[in-house]
Amino acid sequence: MKRIAYARIMQESNSLSPVPTVVADFEGSHYVVGEALARAATVGPEVPGFFKRAELGGFTQAVAQRKADFEPVPIFSAWAASSGPLSKDCFEELEARLIAGLRAAGPLDGMYFALHGAMGAHGIPDPESRLLKAARSVLGGAPIVASHDLHGNITKSRVELVDALVAYQTNPHRDHAAIGAKAGRILMGTVAGEIKPTMAWRTLPMILGGGKTIDFLAPMRAVFRRMSKAEKQGECLAASTLMVHPWGDDPALGWSTLAVTNNDQAGAERLADELATMCWERRHEQPPAFAGPEAAIAQARAARVRRKLGCVVMSDASDVVTAGAPGDSTHLLRALLEQGGGLLTYAAVRDPAVVAELWDRPVGEHVSVAVGGHLDPARSEPLPVAGTIQHKRDQHGFGKTIVLAVEHLRIVIVEGPAMVMRPSFYTAVGLSPWKADICVVKNFFPFLMFFLPYNRKTVFVRTHGTTDFDAAFQLRFDGPMHPRDPVDDWRPRDRLRRGVDPSVPPVGAAASEHSLGRESVLSDAG
Repeated sequence: MKRIAYARIMQESNSLSPVPTVVADFEGSHYVVGEALARAATVGPEVPGFFKRAELGGFTQAVAQRKADFEPVPIFSAWAASSGPLSKDCFEELEARLIAGLRAAGPLDGMYFALHGAMGAHGIPDPESRLLKAARSVLGGAPIVASHDLHGNITKSRVELVDALVAYQTNPHRDHAAIGAKAGRILMGTVAGEIKPTMAWRTLPMILGGGKTIDFLAPMRAVFRRMSKAEKQGECLAASTLMVHPWGDDPALGWSTLAVTNNDQAGAERLADELATMCWERRHEQPPAFAGPEAAIAQARAARVRRKLGCVVMSDASDVVTAGAPGDSTHLLRALLEQGGGLLTYAAVRDPAVVAELWDRPVGEHVSVAVGGHLDPARSEPLPVAGTIQHKRDQHGFGKTIVLAVEHLRIVIVEGPAMVMRPSFYTAVGLSPWKADICVVKNFFPFLMFFLPYNRKTVFVRTHGTTDFDAAFQLRFDGPMHPRDPVDDWRPRDRLRRGVDPSVPPVGAAASEHSLGRESVLSDAG
């Protein structure tokens, strides 16, 4: 019986956010150890309030199919909402817990490690590679397979530290469990000596491109179809395209592609190169321009029939909490208060101080407070409002929550992350999306799935915040970065980042250039 460990340390960091992530953020959101993790991963829900089954559930399900040969050994799972980088103390504490947990587990023949791929930590470059080094310090040469969100950033150290790395293949993400199962199958095959994973990767000096970056829509559809075809036809064990979290703090930030084959290095090189070339061809298709608050509200007001059949969903695209924004921006909230008269609107803001001030006040009391703008005062100001306390609830993951009725607004003030991407954020505090004209979310992609029953029109709104796409242009990079700077050729920086001898001809370049052509064009045409 081979014993294989599994663990998760996952958080996506926005280096522009002034709100650090601390240990309490993990422990208050999702921190499960040992046998409790085994129950969560096998019975569920794996992450209450968010995922019934995710990476670790998929992994344990795959292992269960070979239970005569493999014993899954749970270590711990720590997940926190996207926010600013981890404090140094937070990272070092999680690292120490990982090492202690692996040592206490006894002899291990391998490990599956679920990581986000875009974690940052103050004073610690490439923290996820350091976590993998910590795991290696205990496991030695035993196989390690890691998984990433497709917004992760691949580094040379990370590729060298694992036997295989796989990433989500959907955006919006809906294949968490499938990726965990894929990682599990590769790990078990490696431990059993049935396969020998070989990897190749490419990195692009590019942080934006691919249009909306939706996997089933052009222009990225052809890339994701190519990955699926490669896996189905046996060209590789896994193919990944990672479209990077553009607000990371690694100078070598950028899109990347990665292929894992069974003892076929040349095949892995060709496929990784081909996928990179396909991505580079789509670099000029930028994300769509977003409306300003005034135009967004006008669009919602004009959508009379759609509002009767459901609601308008507005994404506060400059304050996307699921991409690490603080969640306390008042720009859109102020516009909705001043210009959205007659439109019943649900919106959220994070303000622990206001929650503390109002928590002991009774429901029904009329209060005057200034909400928001306290966590990130450089980007927005507190908004004075007067309204009635309508509801109070202490919610797992969000902390103490107060609903304040202010004219046509229902402002949900939260102590913890204002991570609005599911209708349950509002229904849990007595607000039905069916009754709303506008529901504001702080999310880029998953809300499109979750709000589908209610959503009759989607409007992305730009104000000023840490998740503006061009806000990333202020970051320090290792050279020119598309689309901030003109970049004609991705290969020189790719080879430099991967540490490839410049005198060695590119492996796979000619083959990938030959293979793109007609199939890629036809796939994009749909």
